[in-house]
Amino acid sequence: MSAPKIILGAGVMGLAVATELAARGVPITLVDPAGGPGTHGCSWWAGGMLAPWCEFESAEEAVLRHGQGAIGWWEKNAGSVVRNGTLVVALGRDRRELDRFARRTEGCEQIDGTRIAELEPDLAGRFDRALFFGREAHLDPRRAMQALQQRLAAQGITAQPNAPTAGEIIDCRGLAARDAVPDLRGVRGEMLVLRCPDVVLSRPVRLLHPRVPIYIVPRGGGVFMLGATMIESDRRGVVTARSVMELLSAAFALHPAFGEAEIVELGADARPAFPDNLPRIGRAGDRLYANGLYRHGYLLAPAVARQIADHIENGTKGEFWHETDDQR
Repeated sequence: MSAPKIILGAGVMGLAVATELAARGVPITLVDPAGGPGTHGCSWWAGGMLAPWCEFESAEEAVLRHGQGAIGWWEKNAGSVVRNGTLVVALGRDRRELDRFARRTEGCEQIDGTRIAELEPDLAGRFDRALFFGREAHLDPRRAMQALQQRLAAQGITAQPNAPTAGEIIDCRGLAARDAVPDLRGVRGEMLVLRCPDVVLSRPVRLLHPRVPIYIVPRGGGVFMLGATMIESDRRGVVTARSVMELLSAAFALHPAFGEAEIVELGADARPAFPDNLPRIGRAGDRLYANGLYRHGYLLAPAVARQIADHIENGTKGEFWHETDDQR
């Protein structure tokens, strides 16, 4: 038997690659000094929206195309995907933002206040227009990663603290891989977890705003993830006071009950991104790497994992393959 593939990193990218390779019978060793997902990785702080049609507003066509397949991949491998779509709203003074968003996306239905009330009764009377992306979905990122971990563990694959000496390395370490892939940059994201039992939402809601757009994602039991900041910085750590105030102000505008919400958790991390904000697969020295998921970790990790597995199986170089000038 050939030496195993050594996957460095057990965030969403590493776990997706491990899941895809294991499903194809490729022997693998998963390496992560932290033992798996947790607060040390940006995957932990994600919103979990599987929203390729919404993301197309500011993303490349590849995100729309590959992202659509992510919903089924997560259902198959992690379960607990909620297919309730996405609701996009705007306050009265920002109504033009809805028109702009609709022009720049696909797959939406323009709905009125009656339909909004049918979809989300707690928003009844608060908005008279919205966009509904009915094919989108969402998941709880932490539960999804834990489900992948458990699936791999059932096959005898658990994260090891150190890499073996023999085997081809597949580097999925995110920003930590800048020692091998120096053109990665960090894009900081900040989020809050709120408990607000007075509000019930059954799907992610995006509130458009020219300065502080937000998304709020239900996690069940009156708990919500609130986020949307994108800051060109690789600084990690706690959320800034300014971001907390802006995010909470926008949530209050969505529904005043969020003014009484409990702040359960604050988190911030830096997402790995390349200059074009698209993922890459390539070679850095003697190792393969898969990186640069930007803000589309759960949306694009399955497609990148499949392309990595295809390359290992038959040498193909998929759409996200990247070669430097000296490799061509």
